[in-house]
Amino acid sequence: MKVYRRLVDVPRGFGPSVVTVGKFDGVHAGHRAVLSELLSVAYERSLTAVVVTFDRHPRGVLAPSACPVALVGPSQKLDLLEERGVEAVLELTFDDAFAKLSPREFIANILVNTLKARLVLAGADFRFGARAAGTVETLHECGRQDGFDVRIVDEIQPDCGRRVSSTWIRELLCAGDVSHAARLLGRPPTVRGVVVTGAKRGRALGFPTANLSPNSEGFIPADGVYAGWLTRGKESYPAAISVGSNPTFEGGVPKQVEAHLLDHDIDLYGKTVDIAFAERIREMRAFESVPLLIEKMQEDVRVARAILAPLSSA
Repeated sequence: MKVYRRLVDVPRGFGPSVVTVGKFDGVHAGHRAVLSELLSVAYERSLTAVVVTFDRHPRGVLAPSACPVALVGPSQKLDLLEERGVEAVLELTFDDAFAKLSPREFIANILVNTLKARLVLAGADFRFGARAAGTVETLHECGRQDGFDVRIVDEIQPDCGRRVSSTWIRELLCAGDVSHAARLLGRPPTVRGVVVTGAKRGRALGFPTANLSPNSEGFIPADGVYAGWLTRGKESYPAAISVGSNPTFEGGVPKQVEAHLLDHDIDLYGKTVDIAFAERIREMRAFESVPLLIEKMQEDVRVARAILAPLSSA
């Protein structure tokens, strides 16, 4: 997959293309429906399948106090788009200058002159350009003038009559409901980061853990103990995962992610890993004594094995 970060990086003669534009935070089931349509049209009409996205959430520039935590980090998003078969991504810097582009400038500079768009896919509520003044009607009008078609992609509503959205998924993760979030994402929610040295309490208790750096990518779910997997490169290992501050001990680090591999003890320090959450086992809580904590951790491991065994063999 080709990744371009500036308009001038896109080679001359690029296209013609079919394009979709959006934040693609999480690359969830709704996004995947758009991407499936994108790839289908690209194949049918011999066009290059292109996603235009941004290096940050637009609210980070326009309304920082209202900017949500991203479901996935930049490298995660690009990996997910590549997995879906996208041929090229134009990841633009969303800054003050970009925010001031009029809808007509956005279409002319990006869709027409740079990407040579022949078809643009969008949701019914798609907005773009300065003050979000551009609408689907704007796209249609400009398309008639500039020679590209516009196709509206239906929203995905799996249950409750509610469309799949990044907001909904964040709500589920804040509640620790990672299994429901996984159904909306089309995969387990995942955090990516570098393994760092922790307090080594887990090893002292007989449960060594891989501790993620606080500077990790991806939305960390609610405090608790989870069953899931740790992936390094092409190897995945079943794990019992702790999210929280280790309340049994004083001086814990807030919102730390630690993964205890169920069947392996591997030196992962300094390595970048993915930690995926399959199901929540229990809430995080303090224990009256270390022996009681160890007893509960042993039970957590047994439950994690029971949860992951059928998933691993599926």
